[in-house]
Amino acid sequence: MKIASVADVKANLSAYIKASTDELVIITRNGKPVAVLLPMEDDDELERLALAYSRRFQAILHEAREEIRASGGITHDDFWRDVESDQSQDNAA
Repeated sequence: MKIASVADVKANLSAYIKASTDELVIITRNGKPVAVLLPMEDDDELERLALAYSRRFQAILHEAREEIRASGGITHDDFWRDVESDQSQDNAA
């Protein structure tokens, strides 16, 4: 892990981007962390990161968990039966 100031990263952005392929780069302002450069392996990783920090997505997950908690959810078999039914309908269309 590297730690660098905003001013240093601004002056040497290409070098810090290259460094971030191997390790995290913590960017500080007045000695306090304000951002992170981190390695991205693929588009899926970028999507997971974006969703993890999406307030809207987190709200959807919270609502779904509450609904499951309130209703008891559905069984494993019912879930897969619904998935197969949806796929059959999509294939028929």
